[in-house]
Amino acid sequence: MSAAHLWTLSDLCTPWCIHVVATLRIANHIDAGIEEIDKLAVTAQCNPDVLHSVLGHLVSRGVFEEPRPGRFALNDTARGLLDPALHLGLDLEGIGGRMAYAWSTLLVYVRRGVPAYNEVFGQPFWEDLDTHPQIAAKFDALIGPEGHGAPNPEFQITGGWDAVQTVVDVGGGTGAMLTEILSTHPHIRGTLVDLPRTVARAAKTFESAGLTDRVVTIGRSFFDPLPTGADLYLLRGVLNDWPDREAIAILSRCAEAASPTGRVIVLKSVGADGTPKRLNIEMVLLGGKHRSLAEFRELVRHSGLEIVAAGPQSSGYFVVECRVN
Repeated sequence: MSAAHLWTLSDLCTPWCIHVVATLRIANHIDAGIEEIDKLAVTAQCNPDVLHSVLGHLVSRGVFEEPRPGRFALNDTARGLLDPALHLGLDLEGIGGRMAYAWSTLLVYVRRGVPAYNEVFGQPFWEDLDTHPQIAAKFDALIGPEGHGAPNPEFQITGGWDAVQTVVDVGGGTGAMLTEILSTHPHIRGTLVDLPRTVARAAKTFESAGLTDRVVTIGRSFFDPLPTGADLYLLRGVLNDWPDREAIAILSRCAEAASPTGRVIVLKSVGADGTPKRLNIEMVLLGGKHRSLAEFRELVRHSGLEIVAAGPQSSGYFVVECRVN
């Protein structure tokens, strides 16, 4: 493998140019037949000279083509900007902007060990989304079906699913994962717990799947007491969004609520020991952490649980199964 070129890796011009043209929907305008720079600038309501320079830079990097001066066309790379999902992550006026500007706080985060998102946006990330529901909706759309990623119920638990009668999906978004579990296992009844504004959007999900009579929705924080006595409490892609103190609090709520034989299943937040550490956006936005199994054991030790099974599965999940200690 050839050595990385530091100047290339530290280029800021190109990423910001891509964010800007995505925000202005330049690719969409060109796709609609508006190709001349003056007409593009009028349509996008921006300065033609500066826009020309931005597009010229991107042409030099292999994004867009300029068949003649001032006339632009899409190439294969630029057509990627037509993808609505990609646009969500790049739009500076939506959640893409929140993430882009959050990276400017990385130095503070590295020095202090706590996120500095509030120093840019005036409040922590989750509170910011509560204040701006349109941004929150775009965040949900960006990370997957109704905010919780592509659901995959094909994971295994000790003893199989036959003995499981009740599942509580803790922080389960608008119910996409719970829907898949209930559809796969028709004998199970489910409870969805998430913030009120989130579970309010779950009714359509469950109704479309014909599950209304088998599911209950509860609008509350998972830092508050959870419904008690269920067989299984699912935490999918939740704990990686929180620092240790909050993660312990969430696990403790699950431990308090679980029946004597109940279990807590953790997905998408824990990996095998020895997995290389990587920086991700959850850390910068929230101070979250994708933990090794050893690191997770420390959290579990303080939460009234114990790990009874852990490992990778063919589903792609690293599944951790806990019981009340």
